[in-house]
Amino acid sequence: MTDLPPSATIRPPQPDSVPASNYGLHRPVAVDAGPRALVRVTQPDLMRRAILEKSRGRLVVAALGFTAIFGVVAVKLALATVLNPADGRRAAALSRPPAPAAEAPVARATITDRNGEILAVSLPLTALYANPREIQNPGEVADRLRGILPQLDRERLIQRMSGERQFAYIARALTPREMSQVNGLGIPGLYFEEAERRYFPQGRNGAHIIGGVDVDGHGIAGVERHFNARLRDNPTERLRLSLDIRVQLALRDGVQRAITEYNGIGGAGVVIDVNTGETLALVSLPDYDANDVGAATTDQRFNRVTVGVYEPGSTFKLLTASMALEHGLQTWQGYDASQPIRAGRFTITDYRGKGRWLALPEILAYSSNLGAARMAAAVGATDHRDFMRRMGMTSRLGIEIPETALPLVPSQRAWHELSTMTIGFGHGISVTPLHVATAATAIVNGGILRQPTILAQPPGVERPGTRVMSERTSSIMRRLMRLVVTDGSGRNADIPGYFVGGKTGTAQKTGPRGGYLPNKRIAAFVGAFPIYAPRYAVYVMIDEPKPNARSHGFATAGWVAAPAAGMVISRIAPILGMLPEPATPEITRAISMPMNGRGVPAFVPPGGTPAAETPVPVRPATTRPAAATPRPAVQREANLAPR
Repeated sequence: MTDLPPSATIRPPQPDSVPASNYGLHRPVAVDAGPRALVRVTQPDLMRRAILEKSRGRLVVAALGFTAIFGVVAVKLALATVLNPADGRRAAALSRPPAPAAEAPVARATITDRNGEILAVSLPLTALYANPREIQNPGEVADRLRGILPQLDRERLIQRMSGERQFAYIARALTPREMSQVNGLGIPGLYFEEAERRYFPQGRNGAHIIGGVDVDGHGIAGVERHFNARLRDNPTERLRLSLDIRVQLALRDGVQRAITEYNGIGGAGVVIDVNTGETLALVSLPDYDANDVGAATTDQRFNRVTVGVYEPGSTFKLLTASMALEHGLQTWQGYDASQPIRAGRFTITDYRGKGRWLALPEILAYSSNLGAARMAAAVGATDHRDFMRRMGMTSRLGIEIPETALPLVPSQRAWHELSTMTIGFGHGISVTPLHVATAATAIVNGGILRQPTILAQPPGVERPGTRVMSERTSSIMRRLMRLVVTDGSGRNADIPGYFVGGKTGTAQKTGPRGGYLPNKRIAAFVGAFPIYAPRYAVYVMIDEPKPNARSHGFATAGWVAAPAAGMVISRIAPILGMLPEPATPEITRAISMPMNGRGVPAFVPPGGTPAAETPVPVRPATTRPAAATPRPAVQREANLAPR
């Protein structure tokens, strides 16, 4: 076909022209080329041009589609590599796991106090682990990791990333920033794992109760250990404790202040509901931060309340008096306390004793060792041991904490009359502070002994218990305990309006090879309030207090533990919804107790004077009158000393 000149135009066919062939393939088209030439364009050329135009449109649509696809890919790449590189790395790791998957994190239930305050909770975190088979240069990788995680030990890190293992933990808990920085290193063989960490929001408060977990989330102490299976099997069901964190804080503060003021080496405290046995507070000092148990010393981890065993001192005279009343001793009967008791190579004495016959209320108020020793001896060794067994003093307590100690008591063969006399005033036997506090709840609540519990109890449901004494004996003991606080060695524990009753106890500490250590003592107070209708029992103990000017040179329980207990009661009573009450005639009649039987119509003392000291065995109780002897402001307990 001849090329068309620039001025050529295509003319349509004439009406009278010859029709084209059936396919129109060779029909000439007249082209007006002007004055110079006439060019003809065939039909195939026109069809090819139409096809090209249609193909051009399709190519434009395809180009737009590919542009959209590549745009989406570009956005994804920007998110994964620039804006949020961690997500992309984690997705890549999940798409091709390089090593056997690590053990799934152990979910644990939340622990709360009785009011719903969280004591222990599991929080999600990210752990870093390695596949040593994929680590090319462990030394170089260790150096680069320590630039982000300087707390890691280089040599240990190299060792963990070497060898033929396929899994090794590098760090258990990474912050989001640390995770991003490690991910930015781009080191093959390092991977992330979703895990959890146990967190204790209260820190030191309640650490000995709650306990802790190991790196794998398994309970290793306290409630975490005792209820380990329950916390793991029911992660959505909260474990509610009887602990009241507000009472816990007040008790800890009171014990800590006494330790600081009297330069003690430690202390302990307990608050128990006398009717249910629920433990509202349990303090052992020094304590530790439950979130950093690895930094705690042995002394800080030692639970003085449930593991520490100490001679209870004169607090045990409450048990001796209860036992004597159960065996027929009358309120106004008493014992000769005019002369020391000599038994073998030992001598039992009173510190600043009265030197006369003492009635039962005087024995407790003046804290007479002689009176308590004779009282116990009158009951007898067999019945004495049986009573101590029923009061739980010879066995472990059933509280839901694994860390409990067995009391140190003489064997049945070695429990002779001298043991009975010394145990009568709290020497020759060692129990935990929780034993003493639990016994106090039975003494004041009507005579029912219930094992202490750390679990919150449903309201209105009575816990099972064992009757260990009559209601009459419990009623008399409440009056005697109030007398100790109003007129005896426990004066400093009295808080107006709360009618505190209790007993002080000071005991020397024994050495590792036996025998008593000079100037090392335990000062304790155990009591209940309000004593006319007891609700709560309180125990406070200071380990090795030192005398100071405020205590006038004394370091006994009346000066050290009693005021601390009073301060604790004044702070926790309002927290527990108790307001101070006036001393109404009804309350006064319910708790009053004369020091001796004078003025009481039922008391008819015989004539005569106290008899001289009689060697063991000791005479039974008598009803001889008490002489009028001035009583010191504070009575300090004497010790059992070698002759």
